[in-house]
Amino acid sequence: MFKKTVAAAAISGALLASLQVQARDQIRIVGSSTVYPFSSYVAEELGSTTRLKTPVIESTGSGGGMKLFCAGNGMDTPDITNASRRMKSKEFKLCEKNGVHGITEAVIGYDGIAIAQSAQGKPMKLTRKTILLAVAAEVPNARGDALISNPYHYWNEIDNSLPHRKILFYGPPASSGTRDAFEDLVMKHLTKKMAVYKKVTKKYHKIRQDGPYVPSGENDNLIVQKLMKDRAALGIFGYSYLEENSDSLLGLTVDGVAPEPETISSGDYPLSRSLYFYIKKSHEDKVKGMDRYVSMFMSDDMIGPDGNLTEIGLVALPGKTRQQMRQRVLQRVELTMSDLKHK
Repeated sequence: MFKKTVAAAAISGALLASLQVQARDQIRIVGSSTVYPFSSYVAEELGSTTRLKTPVIESTGSGGGMKLFCAGNGMDTPDITNASRRMKSKEFKLCEKNGVHGITEAVIGYDGIAIAQSAQGKPMKLTRKTILLAVAAEVPNARGDALISNPYHYWNEIDNSLPHRKILFYGPPASSGTRDAFEDLVMKHLTKKMAVYKKVTKKYHKIRQDGPYVPSGENDNLIVQKLMKDRAALGIFGYSYLEENSDSLLGLTVDGVAPEPETISSGDYPLSRSLYFYIKKSHEDKVKGMDRYVSMFMSDDMIGPDGNLTEIGLVALPGKTRQQMRQRVLQRVELTMSDLKHK
């Protein structure tokens, strides 16, 4: 009888330990460096106004975050991933393959991809086409009937109205959602209409690797620091970083439009995009505080037109759109492949 009692106690203890392993009291979030400041603000607010632990957030880039998020349902995988572009179909398939179902998509607001420089430098007026010709690995030849390796190293070689200034971009790496959005809004947007590129591919987005474009990691603050040291260089990052450093940086116009909250919200600024986070349903009953965090993030106090996040660079969604998105998130409407195919 004693042996049975001991055995039962051992089994009970093992079961309890297993249950403890299968639960966490701290939310784990990964993903976009652009969404990171907004997510961090909400996390700090959650930690300071409730008895919940402040969530742990890693800036892994949108692509890196998706890989971690879609790796499975174990407690060693993240609960939420931030993204500065929408989840891709192949990422949704990876989630499904690894048993990650019941994903909810949250759109928190708009952001603009800023092309910025030191405020001490002389500004330039750029267009999407001049940016394309500056960063593409291949550009049209003089006749415009074939592609050649990009020969441009100074802006006036592309357009003689631009200064004799070295082409140098500090930009996001390939894992970044900002990089994806930049390629979509500049490169793919233009090249899909240009016959010389369509001969090669329907979606040309190959960035040159011979020096003028320097991938600078997932920490956008490092790009900001580099621009402060090099007046000739340009940086590519989310508008919130420009807003935060407006005393030392200047956002350049693109196609005649400056990156500002009004132009980003209206879509007049050509490099406007939406910002997201994704919720893993299978973790909600195992990770303490997920519902509270999500509800706080989606509140008007955070993402409304006068919300706290607009003070650090988030551009609010229109009222009706914001309300609809909030309801979808609070009801945990599940994302489908069909949603991703109809952007």
